[in-house]
Amino acid sequence: MKPTLLYAMRILSSALPAFCLHLRIKKENMSEALKSLNFIEHIVEEDLRNGFPKEKLRFRFPPEPNGYLHIGHASSICLNFGLGLRYGAPVNLRFDDTNPAKEEQEYVDAIKEDVEWLGYEWDTECFASDYFQQLYDWAIDLIKVGKAYVDSQTSEEIAEQKGTPTEAGTPSPFRNRSVEENLQLFQGMKEGKFKEGEHVLRAKVDMASSNMLMRDPIMYRILYRAHHRTNTDWCIYPMYDWTHGESDYIEQVSHSLCTLEFAMHRELYDWFLDQVVDKDLVRPKQREFARRNFSHTVVSKRKLLQLVDQGFVKGWDDPRMPTISGLRRRGYTPESIRNFADIIGIAKRDNVVDVSLLEFHVREHLNKIAPRVMGVLNPLKVVLTNYPEGEEEWLEAENNPEDEAAGYRQLPFSRELYIEQEDFKEEANRKFFRLKLGGEVRLKNGYIIKADSCTKDTDGNIIEVQCTYDPKSKSGSGTEESLRKVKGTLHWVSAKHALSAEVRLYDRLFTDETPDAHKDKNFLDFINPDSLQIISAFVEPSLADAKIGDRFQFQRMGYFNLDPDSKSEKLVFNRTVGLRDTWAKIQEKN
Repeated sequence: MKPTLLYAMRILSSALPAFCLHLRIKKENMSEALKSLNFIEHIVEEDLRNGFPKEKLRFRFPPEPNGYLHIGHASSICLNFGLGLRYGAPVNLRFDDTNPAKEEQEYVDAIKEDVEWLGYEWDTECFASDYFQQLYDWAIDLIKVGKAYVDSQTSEEIAEQKGTPTEAGTPSPFRNRSVEENLQLFQGMKEGKFKEGEHVLRAKVDMASSNMLMRDPIMYRILYRAHHRTNTDWCIYPMYDWTHGESDYIEQVSHSLCTLEFAMHRELYDWFLDQVVDKDLVRPKQREFARRNFSHTVVSKRKLLQLVDQGFVKGWDDPRMPTISGLRRRGYTPESIRNFADIIGIAKRDNVVDVSLLEFHVREHLNKIAPRVMGVLNPLKVVLTNYPEGEEEWLEAENNPEDEAAGYRQLPFSRELYIEQEDFKEEANRKFFRLKLGGEVRLKNGYIIKADSCTKDTDGNIIEVQCTYDPKSKSGSGTEESLRKVKGTLHWVSAKHALSAEVRLYDRLFTDETPDAHKDKNFLDFINPDSLQIISAFVEPSLADAKIGDRFQFQRMGYFNLDPDSKSEKLVFNRTVGLRDTWAKIQEKN
């Protein structure tokens, strides 16, 4: 074999794995057997090979009901429920409701709606508050065996005596209280005999541990707030680290999947389990995956709440928000979000995912399912001077060329029409394939027209274009004139039949790719002042029958959906995404 040919074959061979990966990304419907496992699935598979019974697999999604879920949570939802589907295992929806100061029933309801909308069903709806009594009883047991104590220091004193990552902590002066005194004080905490902050219950672990989380972590604090489920039954509330693993154990969760910031918590998770676990029951295993951050947005619940409270957006479901409810209101589909989560997968390191990838997936899905309609967002009147006055006709238009079953609809056509202002110029070069004086274009599903003259207002703005139409050029008629080729095709609406609509054009909420990554600037400094533009438009009359949430492709303009603010007398459409990634072009130009 010739050396050059051998070399070429080696290059091709080395490129084959990358090519196969590319195919996997582009062909999302590839056979499940050919899809590679992520590292979490490898962990599960290894456990099964080592004898863990498949019928005892159980997963959970454990949100804290202190805000609305965002696109980062969607990845976690898809991971946990996806594992359930892959292995035929139940998945619990468990609310980590241990902080009544921030949690509300509104958030519980919103989270349930989001999970259901994404297309998943949970096996059991659980709350950490379901286990308050069991957690309390276990805490009593730890006190009795000398592994927990009541500390009467202030929070500042506790923080100071914890030491540093390189220096051991100093034991609390209350660390060696007697079991009897600890039981009495803890009972008093439960009965509301002390002020907030006067006492806490701490686990007695290791003040010299290199992991500062193991230096006698707090298990309970006093908090006089009504809980959304237990009301005022309790005035002591368990901390996350004490609650989380024990809740997993109570529910017999086999694999507890957390984001990377909880990696250091795993040692404490296991220590707490060691105190209560029964060797005959499933012992949960915590494993961590990387949090997904997204460009041109923030996913911190605290910062999202700031945006809502300070009026930068109109609520948690504002279509500019990265919340699942915001994406739903903007017109995203659950399929597109699931496909997006599948493609980005899970990783062991934090990274930033370009939001354009999410937009690509909704654009790709809507292209398959969204009916085509015509809407003019920046209207310019066109008068067909040779079309009979007072007459009208109905043209046949295909609803979706991607879906043969979508059928056809009837479009009204008349003497006066609207086209986009941008689609006409008095004079233009040869690369302008839209309408210009002396030039011809085809009206989508209609006729070929020629611009003869135009009218301007006193400021020189064009307000009307006078055209003539070729009555023999009707699309689909089969005439010689209808087969004549012209370079431009425009969308339009009949002025007589058009419906007025408010159209909300949404763009990135932040101008910076990582708005919360600047130490010297506030993330709010990067708010995009043009993230929302509200315009008046005209749409074809078939949209009078649209239902809230219905999605459409406005031909040549993008994908839109009917907003809940719509009324029969005033339609309101949100732009979900454009037909192309115009933001990338703007960034490239800059």
